[in-house]
Amino acid sequence: MSTAAFRPTTNAIPSLPTMPNGWPIGSYDTYAEAQAAVDYLADAKFPVQDVTIVGVEPLLVERVAGRLSWGRVLGTGAASGAWFGLFVGLLLSMFTAGFAWGPILVGLVAGTVFGVAFAAMNYSATRGRRDFVSHSQIVARRYDVLCQPRQAEAARNLLAKLSIGMPAAQAATQA
Repeated sequence: MSTAAFRPTTNAIPSLPTMPNGWPIGSYDTYAEAQAAVDYLADAKFPVQDVTIVGVEPLLVERVAGRLSWGRVLGTGAASGAWFGLFVGLLLSMFTAGFAWGPILVGLVAGTVFGVAFAAMNYSATRGRRDFVSHSQIVARRYDVLCQPRQAEAARNLLAKLSIGMPAAQAATQA
């Protein structure tokens, strides 16, 4: 058996986390700007498979969406339990002769009761240490666009046209 079958190709996406490689061709304050730069390269028929967007200095941002109360916790628990119970009830009704409302109603009621019970247990276990709802996301201070060395200079030249403020169609025709 040949060992060549086990060697990764240079364009293969690594299966394990690896450090990015390439030369910097642009740096942007937002991900949208970095994405627009890569999109501009793609529109100019540049081989974008050689390009990587790297978020530098990642931050975990937690945005608080609202305050938790017993009413909100129990209402949310009842709603999610009811949906799950309804789903189970519908599945059980498919195995009942004729269309039976019994399994659907039992599933709905049991789901609601269990949803409220589990939500109450989870919320009481926090003992007021986390009385808010939040959404977390990872963002970066800046986004660098890297390119493989063989294409880096051409990519920089294309992105320089973008930063000058040339209309995209005009810049693409000059490339």
